[in-house]
Amino acid sequence: MPDLPIIDRLMADISRRLPADLGSLRSEVERNVRSVLAETVSRMDLITREEFDIQQQVLMRTREKLEALEKQVAELEKGTDS
Repeated sequence: MPDLPIIDRLMADISRRLPADLGSLRSEVERNVRSVLAETVSRMDLITREEFDIQQQVLMRTREKLEALEKQVAELEKGTDS
């Protein structure tokens, strides 16, 4: 799994809080914590910002088309009422 900014930020915070006297155990703890964080984030079924922005654009275009169709239907209904 590629590094994600959220994991990097959390790891930096965790690393600062680890006792300095852990020695070689420190790198093992950091590696294990990073692994657990990466696994947890991957199970959350998150999407990237890019994917979110793309879906937001698709939704906006769909909404515009819906509004145009609603207007068209209203005009057609108005024409049949006469």
